[in-house]
Amino acid sequence: MPDLLIELFSEEIPARMQARAREDLKKLVTDGLVEAGLTYASAGAFSTPRRLALSVDGLTDASKAVKEERKGPRTDAPEKALEGFLRSTGLSKDQLEVRDEKKGQVYFAVVEKPGRPAAEIVAEVLETTIRNFPWPKSMRWGSGTLRWVRPLHSILCILTDEAGAQVVPLEVDGIQSGDSTCGHRFMAPDAFSVTNFDDYAAKLRRAKVMLDPAEREAAIAQEAANLAFARGWEIVEDKGLLTEVAGLVEWPVPLMGAIEERFLALPPEVLQTSMKEHQKFFSARNPKTGRIEGYVTVANIEAADDGQMILAGNQRVLAARLSDGLFFWENDLREAKAGMSDWAEGLKSVTFHNKLGSQADRVARIAALAREIAPLVGADPDQAARAAQLSKLDLRSDMVGEFPELQGVMGRYYALAAGEPEAVADAARDHYSPLGPSDDVPSAPVSVAVALADKIDTLTGFWAIDEKPTGSKDPFALRRAALGVIRLVLGSGGRWHMRDSLWAHIMHQKGVLFWFAEHLDEQGAIVDKENGDENEGRSLAQVILSAVDSGSISERTGVEALSAMEQRLDADNVQEREKIERARASIGQASDLLSFLHDRLKVYLRDQGIRHDIIDAVLAQPGNDDLVLVVNRATALNDMLKTEDGQNLTQGLKRASNILAQAEEKDGVEYSFGADPKFAETEEERALFAALDTAEPAIKAAVASEDFPAAMSAIAALRAPIDAFFDAVQVNTDNQIVRRNRLNLLSRIRAAGREIADFTKVEG
Repeated sequence: MPDLLIELFSEEIPARMQARAREDLKKLVTDGLVEAGLTYASAGAFSTPRRLALSVDGLTDASKAVKEERKGPRTDAPEKALEGFLRSTGLSKDQLEVRDEKKGQVYFAVVEKPGRPAAEIVAEVLETTIRNFPWPKSMRWGSGTLRWVRPLHSILCILTDEAGAQVVPLEVDGIQSGDSTCGHRFMAPDAFSVTNFDDYAAKLRRAKVMLDPAEREAAIAQEAANLAFARGWEIVEDKGLLTEVAGLVEWPVPLMGAIEERFLALPPEVLQTSMKEHQKFFSARNPKTGRIEGYVTVANIEAADDGQMILAGNQRVLAARLSDGLFFWENDLREAKAGMSDWAEGLKSVTFHNKLGSQADRVARIAALAREIAPLVGADPDQAARAAQLSKLDLRSDMVGEFPELQGVMGRYYALAAGEPEAVADAARDHYSPLGPSDDVPSAPVSVAVALADKIDTLTGFWAIDEKPTGSKDPFALRRAALGVIRLVLGSGGRWHMRDSLWAHIMHQKGVLFWFAEHLDEQGAIVDKENGDENEGRSLAQVILSAVDSGSISERTGVEALSAMEQRLDADNVQEREKIERARASIGQASDLLSFLHDRLKVYLRDQGIRHDIIDAVLAQPGNDDLVLVVNRATALNDMLKTEDGQNLTQGLKRASNILAQAEEKDGVEYSFGADPKFAETEEERALFAALDTAEPAIKAAVASEDFPAAMSAIAALRAPIDAFFDAVQVNTDNQIVRRNRLNLLSRIRAAGREIADFTKVEG
């Protein structure tokens, strides 16, 4: 069985495209070979800046002959049906077979496809792969029509077996396949021929090319660590940069340099970002000082002077880059110490979204939200509001203008320079977090409050203007924001019912919150009309949130208030009616946003090992807008259902609910009270009455105190008496008095389960 070796040799392939290109080459070629009837034992793809390579071992030497039978129309079918069948098979009428079937005689086509040699199939598959390769960007060159990421120079394609290597003949846009390649562009540019993969890899290494990108990464990491250790430093880990640099060199030669003393006062994040973004340098940190004091650059050549000239050139470029950074830093510090008022003013001209106002508008909303949330997560409201006011100011700084990825990080430095407390400065830095599912979640209370406010403002804003994620499209990263809210709430243990709060904030985004608050005085609400337009200057917490806390603004009272307003309005008052419609739409949008958060919570909890049906059973309970409560319930229920008692109890509760639901539908009444032990006819019935008398108050007390493990333990005690009841008792007996009593007893079982979860949603 022959082995296949392919190499596509070109000008430099961008590092960011190499990993995907390796996988695409492997998939396209191997899928094509299998589809054509060949099999193989294993395959591996490799890349360097100038080549893509694929090794396929244990390839069959030819495809098998195939005999295919296709059923056609009946012999008495219209002529056009027969003509279409002949066209699809490529046969003539006299080549068809006529066979008898139940409904008459039918034409059959027997098509025999002979086996094909591997070389013929490989040539066909490889040409198709090259011509249709899915590069993110490609180019044409010369007068040819071929498109490739960079000009393609040669195609190596050989099959090797016991008899030796043979070139698979093919031509793509004037490029003939062969058995030769070239080594390193500068240190070994001459061509050489190869006979198999091992010979190929060995000769490349002698020609100063490391074929395997993983080997290049390991070599860079090891030598960089050795160079840093020799100076008493350590390399700042950056896996993304390591992968990128390994894709820039064929023969990595790490070199170490030191940063000039005048730049060491720059924040380490600035040094690291500048060196990474502009020059692809690895940062070296002095563990004694915590400062970034050196760097490692990776050359693609072994220089006669051990890289001193390369380092000198890099040092000059680095000094110019860091001089810019030092200039930005000093300018920004002066502005920070002056109070950052110019930056705050500048945010007014920065549009966040054309329907949601400027960044300054957004900062005002976030500050009000942060003040509201602060007590719920144990933060100081004044510090939370102040941190929110500072959180976006660094967007106007020169440093963040140069390096947008430092937003937040620089905000902390500027807040400290302005004399703000450390908790406020940390919150200005942390409010973007968590950015992804693996990102750390802030734990400091002020940071949590501002981060939550930032994400809730984003979600309520885009829900208010109906810019929600659709399918796989999520241009404003709202799924990420929702997951961030969930992780922040659960991490902090913050407790509050979100539904009505979300509604209030969506109304704020739609511009009807203060209008609605002013009208609530006639509904017994909190706003004093004598304040008039001063309400616009009051914080969100002052105007509306005390009403949310007191329950005077909830979905129910909100709908009632809106209906009452509508009835009092003149029919011609179009402007006021439009505001009512916006406020009413906010209710549905708040419910929809809560459902979206629930969907994200399901994904999050499934990753924690909690089944979707368990989450659905808990979400069906009251209080499902308290995320901490939902998770505590789901965790306890999940733990109970892992036990045998829990599984059997679930079946008993579902059986009781099903029997009861069928009887209520049939009888047209609700069996929800009146079960009396004096009508019990069996010991099992009396035992169940007694067990419920004990379990019901215990379950209610445990649920009220949110001791869900205790609630699960209390309801689990019902497992044995419920099982015994169903084994011994016929619920739908002919005696109607006994039947009604037993159905009302089942209602007590159902009600006990509903204290904890909707067990009808639990599967299995």
